[in-house]
Amino acid sequence: MALWIQAQQLQGDALHQMQSLYGQHFPIEVRHYLAQWLEAQPWDAIDLENQQDEFKAKRLLEGLIQELQRKAEHQMGEDGFLLKIKLGHYATQLKSSYDPCPLELVRCVKHILYTEQRLVQEASNASSPGSGPVDGTPQRYQQINQTFEELRVMTQDTENDLRKLQHSQEYFIIQYQESLRIQAQLSSLASLPPAERVQRESGLQSRKSTLEAWLTREANTLQKYRQELAEKHQRTLALLRKQQTVIVDDELIQWKRRQQLAGNGGPSEGGLDILQAWCEKLADMIWQNRQQIRRVEHLTQQLPIPGPTEELLTELNATVTDVISALVTSTFIIEKQPPQVLKTQTKFSATVRLLVGGKLNVHMNPPQVKATIISEQQAKALLKNENTRNDSSGEILNNNCVMEYHQTTGTLSAHFRTMSLKRIKRSDRRGAESVTEEKFTVLFESQFSVGGNELVFHVKTLSLPVVVIVHGSQDNNATATVLWDNAFSEPGRVPFVVPDKVLWPQLCEALNMKYKSEVQSDRGLSEDNLVFLAQKAFSSSSNNPEDYCNMTITWSQFNRESLPGRNFTFWQWFDGVIELMKKHLKSHWNDGAILGFLNKQQAQDMLMSKPNGTFLLRFSDSEIGGITIAWVAENPNKAGERMVWNLMPFTTKDFSIRSLADRISDLNHLLFLYPNQPKEEVFSRYCTPPNSKAVGDGYVKPEIKQVVKVEFSSPNPEPSSGNSFMEHAASPTVNQHHNFTIYPSMNESMLDTEGEFDLDETMDMARQVEEFLRQPMETQWSGQQS
Repeated sequence: MALWIQAQQLQGDALHQMQSLYGQHFPIEVRHYLAQWLEAQPWDAIDLENQQDEFKAKRLLEGLIQELQRKAEHQMGEDGFLLKIKLGHYATQLKSSYDPCPLELVRCVKHILYTEQRLVQEASNASSPGSGPVDGTPQRYQQINQTFEELRVMTQDTENDLRKLQHSQEYFIIQYQESLRIQAQLSSLASLPPAERVQRESGLQSRKSTLEAWLTREANTLQKYRQELAEKHQRTLALLRKQQTVIVDDELIQWKRRQQLAGNGGPSEGGLDILQAWCEKLADMIWQNRQQIRRVEHLTQQLPIPGPTEELLTELNATVTDVISALVTSTFIIEKQPPQVLKTQTKFSATVRLLVGGKLNVHMNPPQVKATIISEQQAKALLKNENTRNDSSGEILNNNCVMEYHQTTGTLSAHFRTMSLKRIKRSDRRGAESVTEEKFTVLFESQFSVGGNELVFHVKTLSLPVVVIVHGSQDNNATATVLWDNAFSEPGRVPFVVPDKVLWPQLCEALNMKYKSEVQSDRGLSEDNLVFLAQKAFSSSSNNPEDYCNMTITWSQFNRESLPGRNFTFWQWFDGVIELMKKHLKSHWNDGAILGFLNKQQAQDMLMSKPNGTFLLRFSDSEIGGITIAWVAENPNKAGERMVWNLMPFTTKDFSIRSLADRISDLNHLLFLYPNQPKEEVFSRYCTPPNSKAVGDGYVKPEIKQVVKVEFSSPNPEPSSGNSFMEHAASPTVNQHHNFTIYPSMNESMLDTEGEFDLDETMDMARQVEEFLRQPMETQWSGQQS
């Protein structure tokens, strides 16, 4: 349906807004009779800022004039005669108005069509909320830009009306002074002879009466002008407020939400350039309207005329001040957040930015920004406007910074580069809450004035919640608090309230986001991986993903209560997997070589149908940050029987000594990565090249090799070479830590009651091996022989 047909169906305020688009600058009759032609022209193809497009605009103006003249010539009958004259008049009028500046015609028509389209769309959405267009970034941007164009035209219109009012008032004052002069002349006639006085008095009284009548009419006209102008300013401010809501309460809040999710590994929040451009346009238009209202106030004070205008102007002045204040305080934002896990005595940085600082010339007297760390309770009190002056929960060093204006980018920002949290003051904890669940925030505040000290602003903004730690061992629990808060907080919340429980699929989304970001992989968590995690979190055996869709997981289940039979929480186990992957196994995960999220029974079921020597990699259930190799082989104790073996889990400490690829290469009984890939195809490119050459001092560098004591039959057995190697015990049911053949074999006293190795003793042995391998070769063997 043609836009003009839909526009004619508008009602109420929308119809009034549509009608106000037309006037002498573009008569509504032209829109009506040339509707189809106007909507078919390429108005958007013309760049209003490009003077080279003026030729295109000229052709459109000529086309418009020709269409009007053609339409006029085809009018017949009595009514047609009047319309013919009117359309011909409009053709002459438009040619006279826009021939010197055809780009203004394009600007005018684009504004009319954009506004009609917006009004029609709003009316359509209001009548059928569920049938609106799909929200997309280009549509939102187009809508915002259309509104800006409408605001520009409205502001220009009120500027023209204001000039007209000013000229009319100036002429009124001149005539008023003339009436005073006549009155003075009449007063001076008393000294004249009666005959002369009567003669002159008659003429002066006639002029006085005529002038006073004109002054009365003109005073009413001026009052009408003032009233109409004030009503126009009301409409402009209403649209400005609406536009500000879209930009500040929608677009900027969405940017802040993306920034928060980026803390969990989500996509980057994106730049602020577009938002700043919008905010600067808003500031510019608000300030123009504010100045116009102040000029009207001045005219009113200069020539008081009794009426409702003065009260309306007071209201407008208050409204425009509120709008500019809301814009300034809302656009003082944190561009770069401080780290959300904040360690004391450690340097950190942050950046705050005032999006309208350049437009309002705040940089002419650069303000200083102060950073303070405050508690959750203090943040709540701050948002309630309670007196929290000088309250803090710690001491930040280097916490003052002057805002700098960057000419090339037009940004006004303060870069805190070397802040450090010297000390923290904790509050009384509630119930089972630990120190890594306590949330703080960094408060940034500043004060500055605009418009020659006309308006003074005290701006504040809070960082995302931060968890303060004093030792690296607290990092994983603090990260859990941050992840939960970032993922599940709601806009406009009371600091820093988050739900105690969420749906499992919601947590899955957060875990997947975090995992992909930390491992730096496009390969996220599959549905099977998430089912495995659900089984672990809920102690469930169901393999059906739908069984978990409506289940909720609490914060306690996530990172307060230990998993059944373990001394660690669900998050601690998952975080251990992330640390292992990002430090040592990133490439193997990206290659798809690591299945990872499998339990022991699942691994056995998968491997038993495969040839001997088939293996897979899965994460350890019993050890944080451990990965084990499970493989199928003959049972050496029972001929003809096959079984699945599980190698003692490797951890980050193990891979800092020898890589996974090297270890798999060492184990000759491992032949095929599940389901059927030869291991060389998958791991050989990551193996360390053999080094048989003597080093500079004449010594040959020894190598550590991974071996397994139990003998397995394989199609291509290869003897292990070298005398310096690392042995690795294996068992079909119990995972065990490694020991080394250059020292006595591990005895039972090294195992705990559950058959687990003592980690400290194992690490002592690893350090002894490293020291041994640093010795010259002769010393090693002489020590062994002795």
